Amino acid sequence: MKLYTFFRSGTSHRLRIALNLKGLAVEHVAVDLRTEQHLGASYKAINPQGLLPALQLDAEDGGQVLIQSPAIIEWLDERYPTPPLLPTDRNARAQVRALAAVVGCDIHPVNNRRILEALRHDFAADEAAVNRWCSTWITDGFNAIEALLAADKKRGEFCFGHTPTLADVYLIPQMESARRFKVDLTRWPLISGVEAACGKLEAFRKAAPSVQADAG
Repeated sequence: MKLYTFFRSGTSHRLRIALNLKGLAVEHVAVDLRTEQHLGASYKAINPQGLLPALQLDAEDGGQVLIQSPAIIEWLDERYPTPPLLPTDRNARAQVRALAAVVGCDIHPVNNRRILEALRHDFAADEAAVNRWCSTWITDGFNAIEALLAADKKRGEFCFGHTPTLADVYLIPQMESARRFKVDLTRWPLISGVEAACGKLEAFRKAAPSVQADAG
């Protein structure tokens, strides 16, 4: 498989974590968002949206290109079910999906590069204003996640149970983003504890932006 990625892209980061948790080795192809390589014709021939990540499957799986990280991760969990990223119980699956969706639906979409570039260029927002914008939505979402984690009395060291799930795959890249936008993470001790637990696992460490070949 071939992964089109950018080291600092949160959606690429979450997919790298998922691939690592599944124990899958893929070829990484860096697409530099800083130079707008993703908007060029060559990459748009791969993903017409011009967004990252994209995953090109091997010939045995049809060779097609998958886009949108939620769809790709769902495909991975169906194609490579061990270890699972979702619990077997349907109520527990809904809980994990909801935690992931706080990040994937409510925080990340309003803080991604396209939105921030529009704030800068169309609304003359300076970096302080951009950071305030991002902090607003990260704080709102993290407050909710912290409350949900506190309410789960059976929770282990991760977002759900004692092994990483889809919720952790989504949360950890958002922590990286929060730091980049100068958000004070000490307000959320349970979330910080989850990050510490994930940081002990090679799958998460190998996915970190700072250790990617295109980091810099």
